[in-house]
This record gives sequence, C-alpha cells and structure tokens, in this order.
Amino acid sequence: MRKLKPFIAVNIILAALFVGSIVYVTIRFGPELTKLVSDPHKFREYLLSFGPWSAAVFMLFQVLQVVIAVIPGEPVQIAGGYIFGTVLGTVYSTLGITAGYIIVFTSVKLFGFPLVKKLVPEKELEKCSALINSPKLETTIFLLFLIPGIPKDILVYIAGLTPIKPVLFFIIITFARFPAMLGSSFIGAEIQSSQYLIAIIVSVIASILFVLGYIYKQRIIDFVHLRFSKEKTNHK
Repeated sequence: MRKLKPFIAVNIILAALFVGSIVYVTIRFGPELTKLVSDPHKFREYLLSFGPWSAAVFMLFQVLQVVIAVIPGEPVQIAGGYIFGTVLGTVYSTLGITAGYIIVFTSVKLFGFPLVKKLVPEKELEKCSALINSPKLETTIFLLFLIPGIPKDILVYIAGLTPIKPVLFFIIITFARFPAMLGSSFIGAEIQSSQYLIAIIVSVIASILFVLGYIYKQRIIDFVHLRFSKEKTNHK
C-alpha cells in the first residue's frame, strides 16, 4: 500500500500539470483562434499559407478543439469543407478529431479519475455516470456519440474510465462521428460553391437535430441506460 501512495501522488501532480497547460493555452490563445476559425475565408488563407502542410495544420486545429477545447467544433468542420471540399474535409476532420480523442482517452487511462474530476464539471460527471456502468457499453457509446447535441468531448473523458478496449473505442466513435463530419463538410463545400440554399437547408436540419439532442440529452442517456439494464436483467 505504501508503494502505491507515491505513484498516486505522481499521477495527481501530472494530472494537475496537464490541466494547468490546458487552462493556460485556453486563456492565452482561445479568443484569437476562435476568431480565426469563425471566418472561413480568412481561415482558408491562413491554412493555405502553409502550402503542402495546410491539411496537417487543419488537423492540428481539430486536435486542439478536442483536447483543449479552445475552438468551437462546428465552425472548424464547416471550414474544412469550405477549404478542402466535402470528401477531403470529412477525411481531415475525422482524422484530426480521432487523434484528439486518442490523446484524451490515453491521458485518462494514464492519470485516472483525478484528471477527469478536474476537467469535467461534477454535474456532467454525474449525468454521464450511467455510461460507466452500462451493461452494453459499446452500443451505448456509439449511440451517445452519434446523437447531435450531446457533449462529445466530455463523453471521451468519461469513456476513458470505462473498461472498453482503446482500439474498439476509436473504431466505434469514428463511425459514430462520421455523419456529423460529412454533414458539416458538405455545408462548407456548398458555401464555397455559392450554393447557399442547399447549405441553409442542411444547416437548419442539423441545427434542429442539435437542439433536440441538447434538450433531451439526459433523457436519451437515461433511456439508453435503462433499456440495456432491462435487457441484462431479462437475460439472467
């Protein structure tokens, strides 16, 4: 037991340093980066200034959006479609976001609950606690990452506390997030092509789904947990 105490103390210190780094970058660069990605044309010029590295820089923005949360996700994804087109925008967004999820998931596995407790509000942690104890963890994670409006970044931290295997987790969230990545990239590409009517229609549909998901997120989480809990009971 004595040998474990130094290990736990080191983990807590490292988690605190990780959180401190996130807070510093958020305060130092957050407003400037948010302003940049909110203007697709300006963001496009900025990325293209990196030449052949423009795609890599774009994916780095996606990583920052997940890990540090200084950048709103939707504008970046839409900008990806605006700059690279629907197909490449979707691919680059998916790769960048998945890389961000890998960093977060791995960090939680390394630092454990102390890291999650510092970064996830207690209320959100309580709301998502059903995920940790879900009898059909993989299906629950897929549904929660698929439905718009549910805080995906927070879910990644929670998922890191579950026994799900990392490779399986990354496969599940890649497929679950793909429709949203495709939709956002499509909107950006249509804006760039001046197809504003189509972009508006898709944006309205996406906004409605997002609002419904946000309003009913707790009911959705509770329903999924209750549904699979009943199935587990019936199989006994």
